[in-house]
Amino acid sequence: MKNLFFVFLSFLIFYSCDFKKSAHKDLITGLSTAGDGLSCEDVSILSDDDVIQRSTFTFGEVITFKFKNIEGFNEENGNVFPGMSILIKDSQNNVVLQNDDVYTNYSEGIKLSPIVLTAEATLARPIHSGKQYNLLIKIWDKKGDGKFSAEMSFDVKPNDKISVSKNNCNYDEVYLFSEKNNKVITDNSIQFGENVFLIFEGVKEFVEETEKIYPGLSLIIKDNKDEVILSNEDLFREYEQSGIEASIFKDRVSANFWFNGSEVNNPLSLEAKLWDKKSDKFISVKTSLNLK
Repeated sequence: MKNLFFVFLSFLIFYSCDFKKSAHKDLITGLSTAGDGLSCEDVSILSDDDVIQRSTFTFGEVITFKFKNIEGFNEENGNVFPGMSILIKDSQNNVVLQNDDVYTNYSEGIKLSPIVLTAEATLARPIHSGKQYNLLIKIWDKKGDGKFSAEMSFDVKPNDKISVSKNNCNYDEVYLFSEKNNKVITDNSIQFGENVFLIFEGVKEFVEETEKIYPGLSLIIKDNKDEVILSNEDLFREYEQSGIEASIFKDRVSANFWFNGSEVNNPLSLEAKLWDKKSDKFISVKTSLNLK
């Protein structure tokens, strides 16, 4: 799990634009748009294909900015030549995510009608919960002077379905991750046969000895009749003597699990504890799961 990188961007195209100046601000989301030569009357934010009106998102949530019916692009042989950049900065103005031109490889243009430009981002590492960010998307016409922009500030919060307590230590994130879907699980719904990881990122203050850390990690999952269906007292028992490289541990540690079968008494309860065998430091996690 050490080398997983979760921030993901994808851009889709579909088609439609005018030559007028425009400016608009959504008072609910704070999303501001401005056009000069390009116009777009329908800009929406989506999560799981549903239109949303908020500016606070859950860590790992996939959000989509959809620009429908853009007008104003110059055409050559029926093709248009859009450019799109995306920039996300944190509250200290540090660049977290940057793509200077999503459409660099479309040298022959795009021939679709109507045009819809879509930018999708997964709000996970290097983005963190408990912080505020600013997003700026710029669209321009490579065969003209038209341009359009969208900008908003947003907050990222931890998954409120996961309860975390700690003792004399800190961490950056605790979350569930689906190997099958390659994304953070934000609704706590999992499937039979799905390999699920409980991930601890950026754990700090565990005792370090000769660049090694000696952790323990317990996991117990019960059904809604309080019957234990999975239990392990220490998933890190094999590292009792050797320890784990401190740099690896501080980056990310995890426990994974999956269920075979087709029926279960939902919801399931999950309890996990990551502790330091050299001190009293620990992180405890409780959450519920819906197994389908």
